[in-house]
Amino acid sequence: MRSQALRKAAPELDSLRLGSGWSIDDLDKPQVIIESSYGHSHPGSAHLNLLVDEAGKGVGDAGGKAANYYVTDICDGEAQGHDGMNYSLVSRDLMAAMIEVHVRATPFDAGVFITSCDKSVPAHLMAIARLDMPALFVPGGIMKTGPGLLTLEQIGTYNAQYARQEITGKQYSWYKQHACPSCGACSFMGTASTMQVMAEALGLAMPGSALIPTHVNSLKEMTRRAGQHAVTLAATDLRPSAILTPKAFENAIMVHAAIAGSSNSLLHLPAIAHEAGVELLPERFDTLHRRIPFLLNIRLSGYWPGEYFWYAGGVPAIMEEIKEHLHLDVLTVTGKSLGENLEILRCNGFYEGCYKHLQVAGVKKNDIIKPVSDPIRSEGAIAILKGNLAPEGAVVKHAAISPKLMQATLRARVFDSEEEAIKAVLQKQIHPGNAVFIRYEGPKGSGMPEMFYTTEAIASDPTLVETVALITDGRFSGATRGPAIGHVSPEASEGGPIALVEEGNLIRIDIPARTLAICGISGEPAIETAITAILDERRRRWQPRPPRYTRGVLGLYTRTSTSPMKGGYMDSGK
Repeated sequence: MRSQALRKAAPELDSLRLGSGWSIDDLDKPQVIIESSYGHSHPGSAHLNLLVDEAGKGVGDAGGKAANYYVTDICDGEAQGHDGMNYSLVSRDLMAAMIEVHVRATPFDAGVFITSCDKSVPAHLMAIARLDMPALFVPGGIMKTGPGLLTLEQIGTYNAQYARQEITGKQYSWYKQHACPSCGACSFMGTASTMQVMAEALGLAMPGSALIPTHVNSLKEMTRRAGQHAVTLAATDLRPSAILTPKAFENAIMVHAAIAGSSNSLLHLPAIAHEAGVELLPERFDTLHRRIPFLLNIRLSGYWPGEYFWYAGGVPAIMEEIKEHLHLDVLTVTGKSLGENLEILRCNGFYEGCYKHLQVAGVKKNDIIKPVSDPIRSEGAIAILKGNLAPEGAVVKHAAISPKLMQATLRARVFDSEEEAIKAVLQKQIHPGNAVFIRYEGPKGSGMPEMFYTTEAIASDPTLVETVALITDGRFSGATRGPAIGHVSPEASEGGPIALVEEGNLIRIDIPARTLAICGISGEPAIETAITAILDERRRRWQPRPPRYTRGVLGLYTRTSTSPMKGGYMDSGK
């Protein structure tokens, strides 16, 4: 084992670990790093030390020695509404780098990685792929639902309603005070929940472990078993490179389609695949989403809060519904195939343990997970659009869009920051038939923040939600609903066509045809050759903007980040 080999190379190691509280016997045991995002940064991380303790007990039960390491994450919700959101995406890459430092600088034989939320889950998965050490991921669970099925993503709507004086300050305060009644990931299928599901779908987490509600004892039990299994992984030397194959990523995308997962997964899965040496093209998402039906009646695209997903059987139950499409022969972190894992769950009482919680709530499994014979929609939630406005592609979660906007021609309203755009929306300067552009918000522009408040302002306005689209080179919150098209590539800061759009240009959105294009100038339709000539002339006149950030981590990120359609990761070759 690596730890024993490095003890010989670094004679100070024994002394230093004894000084840290290890016993002499501990030095000869398999050594397991337990890496988590524990900290008081937000509800998704504040409880994780309880799981760290359970994982450590499991490691000890199996004859190993655990060591706890921490890289605390930030909260996208707490970063909303100010420039803190610009640090969100880069935090993913920095967390992965710090985990790499922890593992490479010190000897360990296996790892348990524990976290819950938007950027920390993909950060841990990127690190697992990069390090390629025996490891497994433990999802940190999901929070309890508030009174009256209140969940956090509704606060954006109530914020917009309060700004328009549609609800009182007392009502608004009550909603804010009761939206997060416990620790865990927010109780809807946003990015945090989606990425926990993706970890299990990739085969890196124990079967049935994603989105266990934090108030259910099963979460601690599963975490303890994960710690025990880490010692087995150290002995068998099962590495992530044997698990993270192209087939495993296809399985994850198919599960993503069935759950109507967050559009941010199209940033994170390609970044994880890149670390694993797998090329994951955006077209693969589109192809698989066309094939797999949307089945999960969980917010944001459904009715029920996120905790009900696990009660209905979680990821294994979704996989059973789309089983005929999955690669059941892929290897997973259990050492068994996906097909074998599903068979074991059918026989060991897993589903019965989940369903008892549904019975208490008076809800049936089919209320949450629809059978494949009666889907919510016949295809998944994500589409990749291309055209003269997005030659490399753009991402839309069409499950959240009104049928009236599936095919539409709109008039461009152009803003070079979200602050300008939301002001225009709230001041009633945006009208039905507009396409609201927010640009220079891509990875190289400002770090690729979310456009959450602008989307909520549009989605919560009944005059706009079915008549206006938001188009950006930025990204959206996993809580986003309504007419939002993001990740437009190339981004404006690289001179992409989105930088060339002018007020009054006509924009054609055709989601069934997967098209996003400029189709007219100054409010008048124009033929393609004329538009090409006009864009060429605008490109000759276009001047790059000075970098918004030149120092610190955002200076580094905006210089080295890749295209949103590649994952927006920091490219060390730049």
